Amino acid sequence: MRPRRPPATVTARTHAARGRAMPAATAVRHGLARVLSKAGLCSRTEAARWIAAGRVSVDGRTVLDPEFPIQAGRQQVQVDGQSLDAAQRVYLVLNKPRGLVTTVKDERGRDTVYRCFDDAGLPWLAPVGRLDKASEGLLLFSNDPQWAARLTAPETGPDKTYHVQVDGIPDASTLAALCAGVHDDGEFLAARSTTVLRQGEKTAWLEVVLEEGRNRHIRRLLAAFDLQVVRLVRVAIGGLLLGDLGKGQWRMLQEDDRRQLEAAMPPG
Repeated sequence: MRPRRPPATVTARTHAARGRAMPAATAVRHGLARVLSKAGLCSRTEAARWIAAGRVSVDGRTVLDPEFPIQAGRQQVQVDGQSLDAAQRVYLVLNKPRGLVTTVKDERGRDTVYRCFDDAGLPWLAPVGRLDKASEGLLLFSNDPQWAARLTAPETGPDKTYHVQVDGIPDASTLAALCAGVHDDGEFLAARSTTVLRQGEKTAWLEVVLEEGRNRHIRRLLAAFDLQVVRLVRVAIGGLLLGDLGKGQWRMLQEDDRRQLEAAMPPG
């Protein structure tokens, strides 16, 4: 007697080959590694390692395939016997030092912001927004992807405040032009407000507020007016201030901190 053939796995490719539309339930399935990552537990690469090590189960059965399709919220996923819903949410703020890149692992071997968390015993956290290598100041981290998405979305995220030292002394017309904005490489760049904090003979410190931050937004905007950035520090996101947190130091966000952040966002 021949053994039974296992049931065939129906995939999007199978349906496409047969010329039929995918069932609605199949269309909303995602790979298991992606679901773990989107839940804020780890990176997708780390999730694949957990799955391969037999640490993850779906509806009580161990799954070893990182691409195993599941419907998040309709199937019970556990890591080391703990439900995804039981994962503790962590929120913290780091005073990012200059010279670190905002990434988990840099392909060029440069130091990353995660160096600041060595031996801290923290769960996996993702940066909420970014600061480039030469910039410093307030940088948020969390394993709550929904919260992070609201903070970084242009339509819901709070304003971000920077103190910027520039090589030059901008006059009132230049400050106004920075708020009027320019087009650069297909993108519109503008500041919500710009103020001179103090100035010397050849340099000045500006306070620049952005509604949303594009890649190297302030540096590109100032360069359009022949102002080169000497130093750039993010000092606030919404009502959350960097304060006296030392360079390379971090602290957990308290409820008051989160309320200050969320006060500047529409309800959702």
